[in-house]
Amino acid sequence: MSSDHHNIARRLTQAAERWPTQQAIVFPESRDRRGRVAYTQLTFAQLEEETNALAGGLQRLGATPGQRLVLMVRPSIEFIALTFAIFKTGAVVVLIDPGMGRRRIFNCLDEIDPHGFVALPIVQLIRRARFGKYPRARLNVSVGKRFHPGGVSYEQLLHRGADHYRPVVSRANDPAAIIFTSGSTGPPKGVVYEHGMFNAQVDLLQREYQISAGERDLPGFPLFALFNLAMGVTTVIPDMDPTRPADVNPQRILEGLSNQGITQAYGSPALWNRVGRYCLEHSLTLPGPRRILSAGAPVPVRVLEMMQQVCTRPDAEVHTPYGATEALPVCTIGSREVLRETAPMTATGHGTCVGRPFAGVDVRVIRAVQGPLADLAQAAPVDPGEIGEIIVRSPSVTREYYRQPQATAAAKIPDGATFWHRMGDMGYFDSHGRLWFCGRKAHIVQASSGPMYPVRCEAIFNQHPRIYRSALVGVGPVGSQQPVLVAEPEPQQFPSTLADAARLADDLHRLGQANPLTREIRTFLFHRSLPVDRRHNVKIHREELAVWAAGRLRQGKGFQL
Repeated sequence: MSSDHHNIARRLTQAAERWPTQQAIVFPESRDRRGRVAYTQLTFAQLEEETNALAGGLQRLGATPGQRLVLMVRPSIEFIALTFAIFKTGAVVVLIDPGMGRRRIFNCLDEIDPHGFVALPIVQLIRRARFGKYPRARLNVSVGKRFHPGGVSYEQLLHRGADHYRPVVSRANDPAAIIFTSGSTGPPKGVVYEHGMFNAQVDLLQREYQISAGERDLPGFPLFALFNLAMGVTTVIPDMDPTRPADVNPQRILEGLSNQGITQAYGSPALWNRVGRYCLEHSLTLPGPRRILSAGAPVPVRVLEMMQQVCTRPDAEVHTPYGATEALPVCTIGSREVLRETAPMTATGHGTCVGRPFAGVDVRVIRAVQGPLADLAQAAPVDPGEIGEIIVRSPSVTREYYRQPQATAAAKIPDGATFWHRMGDMGYFDSHGRLWFCGRKAHIVQASSGPMYPVRCEAIFNQHPRIYRSALVGVGPVGSQQPVLVAEPEPQQFPSTLADAARLADDLHRLGQANPLTREIRTFLFHRSLPVDRRHNVKIHREELAVWAAGRLRQGKGFQL
């Protein structure tokens, strides 16, 4: 890629030149009175033409390289087209998870100080109601069918930009996007993505999974559609609320998988748990997909078992890439290796195996320390099998948080002309070069007997047939915390009486006593639905849960055995 073609949107232009008539986006636009779905679609050539017109319209409104434009549009053809249009102007796309809550969204917007909003009408109304909060926001586009409070409409933008787009030069280290973390372990932070980082992500994913142009993907997370277009892969947008994957209608997902010839699909573990259970309950199979991807948190073994069973292609496999908003991808492992080799080890407390690093990605495990590290020389490596802090270096790893120098210094380790990202995760390498995840550094329970790693301990209790998932939290002062196991039973399995709860707690206690990692856990609580992140619906909010557990124990609730 030449020096003037680092803009990630160049990938769309190249796809349109190579496969002009191939479908780029397929969207479930509506349903008739019998419930049959009607799709809207654009080919790569049509999408290229539309994004050029949108980019030209933005330029006529005054968009210039480096400006920050907040994009708040529902998953749709318009969302994808506007993202690439903003890339083409050289402006920076700002993406904030709408599920993080109003207060956090406002905090993110105040921090960004945007130059404009490309958003739903309701967002534009809120922008105007917060008069004076965003003095720079003069470039505004309303994307909706009914009314357009402030700024121009999507259709007006297309009309104004026809034949007006002027390509811009983007270097590899020019900012392309600011994507906010989900805030599952603290306040959301704006992760700055550069054009070169996006290009590196596409190359790493395409090479590792051998994704071919012409494939068809159903992405349960809107941002993954951007990778598809850069690879020449057709995106079929699923009929779902992407902020609530745990509540997805499995019939709608199966509809998209079956009637659109899907070869690849991505979803959080919560989504595939719903789909897999539905398929098994109704004796359904998925003969089409050859590649299922799932990430966001450790994927339960039972979910891998279900999806491997219902995907009937001989070469079909579930892949669980490991990474973070700041560093993606890092490692990967397939369901066949998990079910054949690592699942029995997970069940006995070894942690969750996240596989081997992608080619071109460097991963190390260092002795965990608090506070920033000024140089890699300060990071002491640990031996294989020893648990430490995971750090990563690759062309796709992001370099900074937007306007947060202290957070950046705490998360990055300089190493000559390069740097490493501290994942905030604890883990270790085994003798086969596989990385094992043991939990977040912030979630270690610091008991009097030493550190207890939640992911290692929870898997032992999750073997109980009545338990869907569990979370280990610490109550009390650090260094002498009381380990408390909070369990969420399977649907229809929540204890109906105090005696039933006592029996289930006794069962869990016996499981814990059989393993040296969990013998110290003698306090058990039951929760109907553990608090989870809003993006993937799987990361357990252990900080919030620890406060809840402490309150329950003060009330004399729970079982101490």
